[in-house]
Amino acid sequence: MTTALTRRDRRISPVFLGIAAVMAVSGWAVWTEFSASTGFAVFLFVTSAWIVSLCLHEYAHARTALHSGDISIGAKGYLTLNPLKYTHALLSIVLPVLFVIMGGIGLPGGAVFIERSRIRGRWKHSLVSAAGPLTNVLFAVVCTAPFWLDALDGVPDVFRYALGFLALLQVTAAILNFLPVPGLDGYGVIEPWLSYGIRRQVEPLAPFGLLLVFGVLWIPGVNQVFFDAVDAILRGLGVPALDPALGQRFYRFWQGEPQLPLTTG
Repeated sequence: MTTALTRRDRRISPVFLGIAAVMAVSGWAVWTEFSASTGFAVFLFVTSAWIVSLCLHEYAHARTALHSGDISIGAKGYLTLNPLKYTHALLSIVLPVLFVIMGGIGLPGGAVFIERSRIRGRWKHSLVSAAGPLTNVLFAVVCTAPFWLDALDGVPDVFRYALGFLALLQVTAAILNFLPVPGLDGYGVIEPWLSYGIRRQVEPLAPFGLLLVFGVLWIPGVNQVFFDAVDAILRGLGVPALDPALGQRFYRFWQGEPQLPLTTG
């Protein structure tokens, strides 16, 4: 069913390639301390890498939907990794970046339009929803690979801090996306298995699900439990507790950079 795709439908967008180039160049600048402002280089590296992960998140949804029966995906431009093709660029790119800048949390994006009526089978519907946050999980594993592989010899301190902060964003995004709340991917995973009556009852909540989650996260006790879980996952991946915090401090270069050398326990 994928034969309807044209080469144009699958060609990687120059927009995505440009973002990936910024990630590569700024990552090199962080590694070599080439930039006069290390914090600004960290800002560009983490922000561009975060946008790349958002594009891959949406691509995973789209690609899985394509192989599950929605052959309209290609014509919508979702397979080009172009974030400008998303149905809600504000929700998928702008707001997630703003939340990283303001709060250091991975906001779930969302916005490839999938024609669910073309997909048959509950397992396929669940897999389409799960594909996006599973990409964040994979991204977190890649970011933390130097930590859990004990391969940090020769890795500059600031670069490892940036990786730690980027990993934190991926872990928070994965956890939030997998919450079984209407409007989030976690609900999309379980929705096909719910009765028609339950789905009809919760359907009106979908546009407000994300707002509800962040409202609940403002509760100090809930916020503490959430970030304790994030810290536990990062520790399990070998990331010292201080590294993501230092990475965030460098990321917010406008607040002044930490003084080096810095040590982590």
